[in-house]
Amino acid sequence: MKITIDQLSKIYPNGNRALNDVHLEIENGMFGLLGPNGAGKSSLMRILVTLMKPSHGKVTVNGYDLVKNRKEIRKMLGYLPQDFRFFSQLTTHEFLDYAARLAGMKSGRERASAVDKMLEEVGLFEARDRQANRLSGGMKRRLGIAQALINSPKIIIVDEPTTGLDPEERIRFRNLLSTISTNDVIIILSTHIVGDISSTCKNMALLNRGELAYSGSPDDLVEQCVGKVWLIHATESEYQEINEKYPVISNVPTSDGWEIQVVADEINGYSGQNIDPNLEHAYVYFMESQLNQWTAI
Repeated sequence: MKITIDQLSKIYPNGNRALNDVHLEIENGMFGLLGPNGAGKSSLMRILVTLMKPSHGKVTVNGYDLVKNRKEIRKMLGYLPQDFRFFSQLTTHEFLDYAARLAGMKSGRERASAVDKMLEEVGLFEARDRQANRLSGGMKRRLGIAQALINSPKIIIVDEPTTGLDPEERIRFRNLLSTISTNDVIIILSTHIVGDISSTCKNMALLNRGELAYSGSPDDLVEQCVGKVWLIHATESEYQEINEKYPVISNVPTSDGWEIQVVADEINGYSGQNIDPNLEHAYVYFMESQLNQWTAI
């Protein structure tokens, strides 16, 4: 499977340019789409699932044109939107059966088997007779991914899937997606939570203000941040100064002040040493660099 995005732009009627000349290729496996709120991630997702047409540019999926071959592409898709909703009067099993009908599964026997199997896979079989609106937040997200997977799609797109979940549910959700990604499928994970990308995705893209700021592996992005992450031992008075000068990643109080992690090219005048960066460090450093470039223009 392969998705090719070429010179893609989206301009809304009010003049807002959500996407600007985006070029990207996405192949099998887990692909992370990272960026702050308003970066254009949801607009790109809605275009990819054929809910919205681009203003300019072209998207092809295994050679199919996204605009001309919407019917063929929709058969390949599974989608979990950020604002996933369901009919509150349906039980968990009834809702998933309804989703299977919409996905084109006409045989009642096949649907029943597929629904039970999917409920087992997402850990909801014991809740099959519970009304869907009475599920916990994490269980609702699992039901959402179940409806996205019920037709065994080749492309799975999930938009901000772990927002609002507790750490245990977030890990469970990421593990479920990782298991699915071992098959011949593309999973696009759109999020602003860096940990969702670093723990699951081999390749990623970073969107900012509607433009593609980075495309490649998370490891390569982290490599660009080597030598830019500092652990500073600061006094109480220095802490306030540092907090105003640099992006602070973490701060831990000590007996005589603070241990602070910052991203910066240099930390002139402060006592600190370089430490190994992670994806969160790299993301903050990259975004700060972009912001400084735009400010300078």
